[in-house]
Amino acid sequence: MVQLRPTDPPAPTLALTCGVALIRAVEAAAPATGLILKWPNDLLLGLGKLGGVLLERAGDRVVAGFGVNLASAPELPDRATAALSSVALVSPAAFAPLLAAAFARELERWRGDFPALMALWLESAHKIGTPLTVAAGADGRVEGAFDGLEADGALRLRLPSGEVRVIRAADVTLGAA
Repeated sequence: MVQLRPTDPPAPTLALTCGVALIRAVEAAAPATGLILKWPNDLLLGLGKLGGVLLERAGDRVVAGFGVNLASAPELPDRATAALSSVALVSPAAFAPLLAAAFARELERWRGDFPALMALWLESAHKIGTPLTVAAGADGRVEGAFDGLEADGALRLRLPSGEVRVIRAADVTLGAA
């Protein structure tokens, strides 16, 4: 749980913080190739979802829940999944302290040097220009290319017309539909 302070960056940027903590913890447990972050905080191994984060806010407190497919991954009809056991065997007891330490480090960075945290997220994420499909409520499905992040952590989606749409909440898929 994070107790928000008046001097903290915007609370929604905790999603990026959690994503960076998650990838750093997995890299510490199993230096696997093919790890990337998908906006804002899903962790992919190859093209399969390895883990993700759910955030719940109540007043000035935010609870972060991390999920990682350590031993096995569910078979889902609508998306590829991955398990860390395909590259390394890591027990929950061994992984939990790595995640806790990574989250503490990245939370400190979030509070002290948010631009550095955003740079770390960008280094670990899908590259600028990556084709994305975004399911964003009333707009339906929109295709474009990843164009970086806004200062508040929102996704910048460059549409085929050249227009940039700022996405603050959506289901994002790598590639075109």
